[in-house]
Amino acid sequence: MNANLKWLKFAWLNTLRNRRRSLVTLSIAALGTCSILLAGGFALSTYKALAESSARSAGHLIVGTVASFEKDEDVPLQNGLDNAAELTRQLLMDKHVRHVLPKVEFSGLISNGDKSTVMVAVGVDPDAEFAVKGPFLTMKAGEVLLSGQEGGVMLGEALATSLKAKPGSSLTLLSATTEGALNAVDVVVKGVFSTGVIDIDKRLVYTDVVTAQKLLVSQRVSSLGVYLDRMEATDAAQARIAAFLPNLSVKTWLQQAQFYQGVKGLYDRIFGALGVIIAVIVLFVVTNAMAMAIIERTREIGTLRAMGTLPSQLLRSLSFEGMLLGGGGAIVGALLAMSVSVCLTLIDVQMPPPPGRSQGYPLNITVDAGMYGFALLAITLLAMLASLWVARKAVHQPVVEALAHV
Repeated sequence: MNANLKWLKFAWLNTLRNRRRSLVTLSIAALGTCSILLAGGFALSTYKALAESSARSAGHLIVGTVASFEKDEDVPLQNGLDNAAELTRQLLMDKHVRHVLPKVEFSGLISNGDKSTVMVAVGVDPDAEFAVKGPFLTMKAGEVLLSGQEGGVMLGEALATSLKAKPGSSLTLLSATTEGALNAVDVVVKGVFSTGVIDIDKRLVYTDVVTAQKLLVSQRVSSLGVYLDRMEATDAAQARIAAFLPNLSVKTWLQQAQFYQGVKGLYDRIFGALGVIIAVIVLFVVTNAMAMAIIERTREIGTLRAMGTLPSQLLRSLSFEGMLLGGGGAIVGALLAMSVSVCLTLIDVQMPPPPGRSQGYPLNITVDAGMYGFALLAITLLAMLASLWVARKAVHQPVVEALAHV
């Protein structure tokens, strides 16, 4: 242990001999580490936000018939659930289930009397939908649906503009029933909202479950969204509920979140390639710095060898130099990345709207202990390996040649 401390002190003194070169090497390692951590933190923050959004939108678990997940419907609610109230009661008996939200999905036409346009509609339970999910919509006018107000609808902003509708306007919903006949029901606009996605705002309509079932002439629902007390309980709850309801299909939010999986796969490839590029840059910078230092000290290495210093001892000292440069830079980079991440939580920095969206989102960087530890260890090991690679030839060359080096 004392010998290692001695060689570590010797390595520290050697890094101070050319402070400018050591500072440049340390700075490159710091910037590389900071870049990796900020990019990785942004990816983790994006994953978390998308996961929470997906789970909030559909539920941690989605319960439906097997056919509802595997087959297309010829008529609305063809593959819907019967006895939704009884199923809800049974699901709420699970200690981890907090809420069960019914959903009726259908499509058709919406008309103001002069103009008709295609709609994609969702029937929800007003009592729980907007309270459980939180503010997942941006209200532009009016208010959200309330219980006891059957026949109310909420329109996407672009759809409301197209129909020249506003809170209080009367509209008509038209759709095919479960028997294939055409049915219509009059509704009143209660609110106008924006999801942040322009194409969705052109078609989306929210109404209450009772109005949707009246229009479709059915007491079925499309699915039940199960909301748990915590996201980590999802897999265990899926197994319990699937065993409890063997005739139905129970899917997790992840199995239904194609957008989340697509974004995660893309970001994994982008930031993985970025990490490899930065690691290679740090490796070459440290290698170059150590190569210059070793070439300048070839005669010194020969003198140490002549005095009886073993090659393994010299390799240990030089690897310690790489560890100090790489590890020191990694620590500085981690502190810098953490400072930027904390500042972004205090300062509201908005990212521009992604393609196809009308709203931006806050820029957040996640500070993950595992990611920080891995980055620090990886950069330090790369620097040590680079030092060993360039030092191995110098410490093993004949002593006479080393002493004669000019």
